[in-house]
Amino acid sequence: MKVLKFGGTSVANAKNIELVKDIVSKSTSKTAVVVSAFGGVTDLLLEAAQLASIHQKSYKDVFLKIEERHINTIKELIPVTNQSKVLSKVKTELNILETLLEGAFFIGEITPKLSDKIVSYGELLSSYIISEYFIAQGLNTAYKDSRELIKTNANYGKAAIKNFNETNSLIKNFFNSTESKITVLGGFIASSTQGDSTTLGRGGSDYTASIIAAAIDAENLEIWTDVSGMFTANPRIVKQAKAIANISYEEAMELSHFGAKVLYPPTIQPVLAKGISIAIKNTFNPESQGTIITKNLDKNGRTVRGISHIENISLLSLEGSGMVGIPGISKRFFEVLSVAQISIVLITQASSEHSICVGISADDVTTAEAAINSEFEYEISLRKIKPVLVENDLAIIALVGDHMKNHQGLSGKMFSTLGKNNVNIRVIAQGSSERNISAVIDKCDVKKALNALHEKFFEENTKQLNLFIMGVGNVGSKLLHQIKQQKKYLKDNLKLNIRVVGISNSRTMFFDEDGISLKNWETQLASGDKADKEKFFSKVNELNYRNSIFIDNTASDVVSRTYADYLRNSISVVTCNKIACSSEYDNYSKLKYLAQKYNAPFLFETNVGAGLPIIDTLKHLIASGDKILKIQAVLSGSLNFVFNNFSSSTTFHDIVKEAQEEGYTEPDPKIDLSGIDVARKILILARESGYKLDIDEITNKPFLPKESLATTNNEDFFASLIKNEDSFQDMFNESDKKDCKLKYVAQFENGKASVGLQHIPKGHDFYNLEGSDNIVLFFTERYPNQPMIIKGAGAGADVTASGIFADIIRIGNF
Repeated sequence: MKVLKFGGTSVANAKNIELVKDIVSKSTSKTAVVVSAFGGVTDLLLEAAQLASIHQKSYKDVFLKIEERHINTIKELIPVTNQSKVLSKVKTELNILETLLEGAFFIGEITPKLSDKIVSYGELLSSYIISEYFIAQGLNTAYKDSRELIKTNANYGKAAIKNFNETNSLIKNFFNSTESKITVLGGFIASSTQGDSTTLGRGGSDYTASIIAAAIDAENLEIWTDVSGMFTANPRIVKQAKAIANISYEEAMELSHFGAKVLYPPTIQPVLAKGISIAIKNTFNPESQGTIITKNLDKNGRTVRGISHIENISLLSLEGSGMVGIPGISKRFFEVLSVAQISIVLITQASSEHSICVGISADDVTTAEAAINSEFEYEISLRKIKPVLVENDLAIIALVGDHMKNHQGLSGKMFSTLGKNNVNIRVIAQGSSERNISAVIDKCDVKKALNALHEKFFEENTKQLNLFIMGVGNVGSKLLHQIKQQKKYLKDNLKLNIRVVGISNSRTMFFDEDGISLKNWETQLASGDKADKEKFFSKVNELNYRNSIFIDNTASDVVSRTYADYLRNSISVVTCNKIACSSEYDNYSKLKYLAQKYNAPFLFETNVGAGLPIIDTLKHLIASGDKILKIQAVLSGSLNFVFNNFSSSTTFHDIVKEAQEEGYTEPDPKIDLSGIDVARKILILARESGYKLDIDEITNKPFLPKESLATTNNEDFFASLIKNEDSFQDMFNESDKKDCKLKYVAQFENGKASVGLQHIPKGHDFYNLEGSDNIVLFFTERYPNQPMIIKGAGAGADVTASGIFADIIRIGNF
């Protein structure tokens, strides 16, 4: 004989119930079918009861919804010739339900006993209607009221079996005597020894099915729901979660206890004793394998089988010097919670006996706090014990697996993963069986924590990076193209899954929590909300994704001032915007400190030399113990392009205009030609070398006329270049007479830095520097005479984008 249980979503409407009939009709064995209330009806019944108890006549509107759901379902399922009897029975029961609600309205309260009576109508009506539908479809079916078989105590709301021998005997006798192939019963409902309706707790239909399966020694128990088995994590939160094919009773019990809602925790106990397997199946995908719960004989299975969580947890902490060495404190603490019928989810106690901490449902915290403070009122008055400390808005996450015991490093891997994502752990608990490692965290961090842990333990070391990009113009668009092009390669070869979640330009911003399609991001961005830097940050922070990276492709001072907010929230920052790192030293230092404190990398390789690994090389030199003695460099690709192409046969204006059109200069080319851009770059290199320096300490020898430097817009600036062409030609001729080339050089030595135009003779490392290339010479204690040289393209959208991309990959490999 088999037992099949169908949950609320499986019987939510006529269409779904037809699917249930198809599944049941395929059973070749004698079958007990346990059903929940129609999806959502239990909540409606509770809502109606609550409204009635506070004298809200709107309970009648809710009752009408309940009535309409059942009447319409009958009309959709049952042939017209069979409807009269069914409608008559259901309307009679609905009349009784309406009377019970009226009673609650008139007395102005809802007792637990009355609540159970009212709520029981969900399963009573659904099971009767479904049994009549099966009969109308020609299935050999009988209906049985579960209250006649399952006997409990009078703990209304979450009743317990009072005498299993009696319940088992009633179930056996019934199924031995029935000749029907299929029996439909309502789950969740039972009755006390006095005959009053009781319920087994929310989710209790699973428990009903398990009790019946154990009593009749069923072949197996099938739990049919809306997902294909138990998953490695909640698939609604962790998109990469996978169904678990086989799992042990103990593992399933731990996962269900810690929030895996696919199975009600007490369900396992009755069938475990009999060794009856449980299959978790999907009503809407019956061919899917699902999950089989049985004795776990696989000694070589995955160490961690699942990750689960419970939300809405509060911590209660009792502490004080008066607890140390005093017998009975723990007993009194737990006893007072037991008397108040408060279930403890998690316990931890300091070895010094100075404190006891428990996790409970947030719904019980007010009652628990009052009860504990009352119990220890005397000790609190003497200040030997502090009033109980309450912490709210928490959640518990748990790693579960039979093979976790004695497996070295699991706890460390779990906690280091959470730490890297700045998930603060309040409390840790691990049982001696080591089948479960639990941690209490802030509720707002649950999604990030689950995804980070799932990535670590189940995704073959594939790391997901969530990108939020501000600035999608020349550089930004190239970056998006490169990400699209390399996405598959990075996933296959570097185990990096890069997902762009948010983008913004100066006009609009757009977010897609599942990842923006890089095929048509321009269209999506155009349809986005109005751009707002504060709202952009708020959205990134609200999403709270693991491995989040903010990318700044702008030249905006305002955007650079937001970096600290991102870093404080453990969001990494990658930028080609030089303003932050060349701002006042205290701000630069603060950003570096925040990056270290909150484990959020702050990378800005493209601040100097676009895609060239200049800063990265410098960091490695410093980290390995070398010391920078001198830096000489040509750091402006735009200026190198200008002076490589400027001659007596060209005009300075035309060459600068060409550099701007080629994308070598900033949008405002005066930033490049004034030397401020190069000054920022040498400042950044000096700071990364370990020197405290500010921009106003750098000697800048401008070559532009004062008139050009004083302009406030590009039109006036270019006009001034035309006007002063003779001075630019004089500059060129002077260099040409010396058989030199003009190069704009940055230098740092003995703690001092300077930038300016120089005549570079033949034979110098800078002389043959072509196009828009950059070159840096590092003179160090290890390279005192022959410097370390880094040379290559130092300007252009493509190489800048590739430098940003390289920083993103560096973060992925941290």
